[in-house]
Amino acid sequence: MRLEDTERIVREVDQLIRDDVGGDSVEITLANIGNTPWEYPVNGIFVWNSGPHEAILLVALKGGRRPAVRDIEESIRAKLAQKFPDVRFSFEAGDIVSQVLNFGAPAPISVTVSGNKLSETRRYTERMAAELEKIGSLRDVQIPQALDYPTLDVTIDRERAGQLGVTVDRVGKSIVAATSSSVLVTPNFWTDPASGIPYRVALRVPESGISSGDDLSNLPVMPDGAARPLLGDIATVTSGKTFGEIDHRNSQRTLSVQANLAGADLGRAASAVEDALKAAGPPPRGTTVAVHGQIEQMQTTLASLREGLLLAVIVILLLLTANFQSVRDALIVLSTVPAVLIGVVLALFVTRSTLNVQSMMGAIMSIGVSVANALLLVTFARERRVAGDASEQAALTAARMRLRPILMTSLAMIAGMIPMALGLGEGGEQTAPLGRAVIGGLSASTVATLLTLPALYVIGAARNTTSPSLLEPESERREDEP
Repeated sequence: MRLEDTERIVREVDQLIRDDVGGDSVEITLANIGNTPWEYPVNGIFVWNSGPHEAILLVALKGGRRPAVRDIEESIRAKLAQKFPDVRFSFEAGDIVSQVLNFGAPAPISVTVSGNKLSETRRYTERMAAELEKIGSLRDVQIPQALDYPTLDVTIDRERAGQLGVTVDRVGKSIVAATSSSVLVTPNFWTDPASGIPYRVALRVPESGISSGDDLSNLPVMPDGAARPLLGDIATVTSGKTFGEIDHRNSQRTLSVQANLAGADLGRAASAVEDALKAAGPPPRGTTVAVHGQIEQMQTTLASLREGLLLAVIVILLLLTANFQSVRDALIVLSTVPAVLIGVVLALFVTRSTLNVQSMMGAIMSIGVSVANALLLVTFARERRVAGDASEQAALTAARMRLRPILMTSLAMIAGMIPMALGLGEGGEQTAPLGRAVIGGLSASTVATLLTLPALYVIGAARNTTSPSLLEPESERREDEP
């Protein structure tokens, strides 16, 4: 597409958004169309457009009474598909937080295919994109790279060119200077004698002078300003296609498929993407398929949290064993952990929250408080057994005497998490799973600590008629011992 055609589409899209949302709800729009010209004082590395056919339109919405952003996207997406059936659109996050969470990927879901043979990589990527389009929760599934970028292929007759004294280097420089500018092949500077400031001087054929393959064939390629030979005398110009953009990952040419998410959480989408990759079949030999974006970070983070949770339980078990000098009592204290996990799952299910980083952190916090409460009860029960009480009486006394501190600790924690669980305030919905997980986990663990833990202590301690400690208490030493 020509740059002015892309600009026209961007203006129409901008007006469509204002009509759909309401002009009063749009604070500002900012468009970046095509490539940055070489003379523009901006580093091109920060411009993500690969050619005049691409554009980025940023839209800032005002607050107040308006539909949610997801609802606005669904409405605009349907209207754009109807009005521009031949144009691809992708609704990408404009805020810096979402862009950081994507870790360089343009969308939350990005699958890259890297291989040595670009033709095989393309076939597999297109097959994979077709499978991803079948997932109902994905939107804007597409291959962002232009796969069929129109070109003019110049095939030089080297023998003919040699007879006329024309080199391939001369042909290349003539074509680049005519279609782009001489600044790319022959830098020229003119220095203002008054100020001493140098200015770039670039020459090129006017765009109206080269608008077709025939015009390119009539381009002079002889040095020193000679009129002959023309490009058509030593080469043939034909229409062709090529990749408009070639990306590399780990020094391998890469194609990618990106998609946005709507109507489902990231965990379910990750499972659906994995199933789609399996349905696409095995990749060609030497081809690597990798999932990036928020899915990659979510899987890495959740795996780290699961490992951290398991490590925390093991460390607590070792510390309790060293403190009690009894593996049985340490296991009794940790018997509240399953109750915590059950409470967390039930709380998330009732509130329709997802198992994410926040809820995993809430589960870890609940385990810490529940273990502290269980430790409080078991320690007092051990003291009563050392004092001579039976295991049943020791457990009942411990539950009765430690009822108040256990309830105060749990209720204070639950009360403090209620505002967070309600998701009040700006961005409160993101941290709400943490509070809900803590409330569910502590509620279940408190009940288990006061009702189930004493019974488990009686069962575990019934087999041990003496002190469970390796250190013999003073009351059990014989009088004749020193």
